Amino acid sequence: MVVMALDHVRNHLHRGAESFDPTDLTRASAALFLTRWVTHFCAPVFVFLAGTGAFLWGAKGRSKDELCRYLWTRGLWLVVLELTVVNWEWRFGIRFDFIFAQVIWALGWSMIVLSLLVRLPVPAIGAFGWWMILGHNLFDGVTSERFGVFAPLWTVLHVQAPIVWAPGHTLLIMYPLVPWIGVMAAGYAFGAWMANEHPKRRRRILAVGALLLMVFAELRAYNFYGDPHPWSRQEDALYTALSFVNCQKYPPSLLFLLMTLGPALVLLGLMDRRVPALARPLIVFGRVPLFNYVVHLFLIDLVTAAFAIARYGARVREVMAHGPPPDYGYGLPVVYAVWVGVVLALYPVCGWYAGVKARSRSRLLSYL
Repeated sequence: MVVMALDHVRNHLHRGAESFDPTDLTRASAALFLTRWVTHFCAPVFVFLAGTGAFLWGAKGRSKDELCRYLWTRGLWLVVLELTVVNWEWRFGIRFDFIFAQVIWALGWSMIVLSLLVRLPVPAIGAFGWWMILGHNLFDGVTSERFGVFAPLWTVLHVQAPIVWAPGHTLLIMYPLVPWIGVMAAGYAFGAWMANEHPKRRRRILAVGALLLMVFAELRAYNFYGDPHPWSRQEDALYTALSFVNCQKYPPSLLFLLMTLGPALVLLGLMDRRVPALARPLIVFGRVPLFNYVVHLFLIDLVTAAFAIARYGARVREVMAHGPPPDYGYGLPVVYAVWVGVVLALYPVCGWYAGVKARSRSRLLSYL
């Protein structure tokens, strides 16, 4: 959650955010690339652990009916939240002409699909999830146009593209649902390990994380399968290494998921018995992830507006009416400074809300 805020601050304030992709090695500096790349871990880990959390929630004496109802209602709520409040925060106003379907959208639909799967045996759910993760790149060459009137459905499932759903109204699918649905299903099956205090649990988690990393390295080294963009030798060793880890996120390729989930599981295994003292304050953000997500976007919007007003004064509306001008933005030092400030400002707010949730018996609070 903390690292995610860095990417959103960069997207709002960095001088190149509107002009080029920070993972474009022909234009991005190594520092900018790594600033973007390190945040790649957020979405896969978030979705995977949401599946794990769903299993652990159901393991606390809840019936399958209760778990199913919880997942589909929460998933529907997340989809609505993405299309309204979250989109308004990204658009700086209440607007429906152009809607972004991003990570909360994918998370919500993944929960809805998981609600249909929870009555299956856990190994079957895990197999379904990993089958989708491992096999979805076989369909990379399938375009939406091949499906005629059903083209929007394929776009929602596996293509990052806009859908014009009414005159003057567009839904931009930033996060196609495949393979995010599989990531959550795999995370749900992983929850069975986390619910069992087996003495070998830590070793198993470390082994799986290491296995994912080894498979990533082997497949990526030979450009064999798992990502539509092969790596290549660059002008120097550093940029060659960056090319090697520059995997596709939209939709996330197999190699992207192996590259991100592997280290995450290794880190989880290392902290399975004891969380380092320096990392304990971060637990506050993990207790209220959705609240943190919504509030941090609002806070970043306020900071962005303050920077624009400070720069353009009374002309800010005129200058920013059609998006930031080409010369707008700041360097990475400013981005990192604002990021630290945002995180520090959010800490007491998230701590307060975590306390409210802990003391309350209201089920409504579980949805934020």
